Amino acid sequence: MRVQLNASNRSYAFEVKHGESILYAGMRHGLELPYGCASGTCGTCKATCIAGTCHSAWEEAPGLRVGRRDGDAILMCQATPRADSTLAVAATVYQSDPGVCAPSYRSARVAERRLLAPDMMALALELDAPMTYEAGQFVAVEVPGIPGYRMYSMTAFQRGAARLSLLVKRKPGGALTDWLFQEACVNAAVKVFGPLGRATFSPACGKNLLVIAGGSGIAGMMAILDRAAQEGYFARYRAAVFFGVRKWSDRFYLSEFAALRSSFPDRVSIDVALSDEDPSSNASDEFPALRFHRGLVHDVARTVMAGNYASTRAYVAGPPAAVDVALRYLLRDAKLSPLEIRYDKFG
Repeated sequence: MRVQLNASNRSYAFEVKHGESILYAGMRHGLELPYGCASGTCGTCKATCIAGTCHSAWEEAPGLRVGRRDGDAILMCQATPRADSTLAVAATVYQSDPGVCAPSYRSARVAERRLLAPDMMALALELDAPMTYEAGQFVAVEVPGIPGYRMYSMTAFQRGAARLSLLVKRKPGGALTDWLFQEACVNAAVKVFGPLGRATFSPACGKNLLVIAGGSGIAGMMAILDRAAQEGYFARYRAAVFFGVRKWSDRFYLSEFAALRSSFPDRVSIDVALSDEDPSSNASDEFPALRFHRGLVHDVARTVMAGNYASTRAYVAGPPAAVDVALRYLLRDAKLSPLEIRYDKFG
């Protein structure tokens, strides 16, 4: 099917494969379309269907309730055209710059899974073709028999990667994560679309890094720190990392953080916040290079960072409500420019 997209600046036309979402088709054709979660929860990719017919794979998607509800509103990440269609979006849309990591479809195999915490797992996917992505990006994953894509961030940085390292949080009642947390998923075939996401890092940034992440939101941040370490970024700049979990039993990546601190003891600081209980009594003995706190991760960051925001770029990730609170703190208290705050908000 052919879709014409009328943006605020100009119109674009592109072909959509049978069963493909309009958002993924447009990005595959090199358009910088508006999106956030790319899975139906945030509403960023909302558009109006002004001609033709579009089918939504998720009629009750939360993103449709964001902002004004129009009877002809669709989410481009959920909609597929049933006939040649014309859509309108309020956003400005541009053609992607040459050389960007354009998203595309790949087949993959579940190569390995490793439990990190009771509800957190490291997952490795082997791709049928290498993928180039930026540090901080994520991919959409679909498995046979479970409709819809789920988004998972890469936890390491590598150009032309044939194997993706992802972080998966088990969702109560989540069909896909229930499947991934079973040993039977190993060697199963899956479908991947990506890379996606705009909260990316390049050494050309030339700023100190402030990382605030809760739970599985730390995934893309690990790739950012990995790239910075690989490219000698900490020879000139610092990183302050704030990682939040609920309880001590939810902890993971502490050994990886300790290794990073060991490599850059004067350039990288790691603070771990537990929101629901005090840290274990032997936490500091087990991980002397890390600092542990009781509290919400953004509150801990506000206290520790007070007055130390000069030449800083902030990266924020986690549940949408936590991201919103952290963004308010960074704008109002830290007084960072919006241009120096990067985030991808997932539902």
